Amino acid sequence: MAAAIMWASSGVAGKALFAGGITPFELVQVRVTVSTLMLALFFSLYSRNLFRIRIKDIGYFFLLGGVAMALNQIAYFYAISKIQVAAAIFLEYLAPIMVAFFSICFWKERLTQTKVLSLILSLAGCYLVVGGYNLHLLQMNRVGVLCGLFSAVCFAAYTLFGEKAMQRYSPWTVIFYAFLFAAVSWHIIYPPFQYLKTGHSLSQWGWLLYISVPGTVIPFALFFIGVNFIRSTRASITATLEPISAGFFAYFFLGEVLEPLQVVGGAMVVGAIVLLQLRREHDELAPVLIRSRSNNAEIVK
Repeated sequence: MAAAIMWASSGVAGKALFAGGITPFELVQVRVTVSTLMLALFFSLYSRNLFRIRIKDIGYFFLLGGVAMALNQIAYFYAISKIQVAAAIFLEYLAPIMVAFFSICFWKERLTQTKVLSLILSLAGCYLVVGGYNLHLLQMNRVGVLCGLFSAVCFAAYTLFGEKAMQRYSPWTVIFYAFLFAAVSWHIIYPPFQYLKTGHSLSQWGWLLYISVPGTVIPFALFFIGVNFIRSTRASITATLEPISAGFFAYFFLGEVLEPLQVVGGAMVVGAIVLLQLRREHDELAPVLIRSRSNNAEIVK
């Protein structure tokens, strides 16, 4: 929940930066680069063992960050350029269905009434919050709609890849290498170091740092830590709190009006999250590694 709220706050800050001339692609390049550098500095000073990964896992982390995370950003922002922002958000948050389907089919996670009801509530709530009743998806740009759906696939992929990686590594190690490879991909896809050539103001750099640390590093780490405790399906449903939080931030700080149905949608998403936590079914859990702070021992739960 904290991750979703922090992602939402960074979205509002990003909207202010877009109004100042910074492009979404430049913003993403900055956020993954600064996030990588901040984590590298922190690890170097306090916990260098977090850098350690096995050579044979480099390809896996490239898929997690350089492909899934990087393509999610590209697909999402390209969808925004072709269709309404609300439609792109709604399409991306179809990801929980994909996560649940994969987990149930391939990881033997049990499909329960609580999970089904939570999925329905959260998706219906997102639909209302983004004003889906005013959208005409079938009449929109087809490429934009397909990119929105592809962003959901990528979101689901890095959620699942992240859960699998945490069977072997700390969530902090997983998120560092995801950002590292995402940064490498973005400096290949988009002109490298573009953000150093445009002469941003001190105020703009302040917002870029805010988006990179409280809006990116911390929430992504919190999200993966959440996955480590409640698994991908529950975590991805809980993340649907992001568009609801963004709507309320926009209401308080940007003066955007919330319609009654949007408020109802927000209540439905919150209800789905509460329902997930009130009914804690015992899933057939995949092994998850928990690292002891006292001796850094690895314990299989």
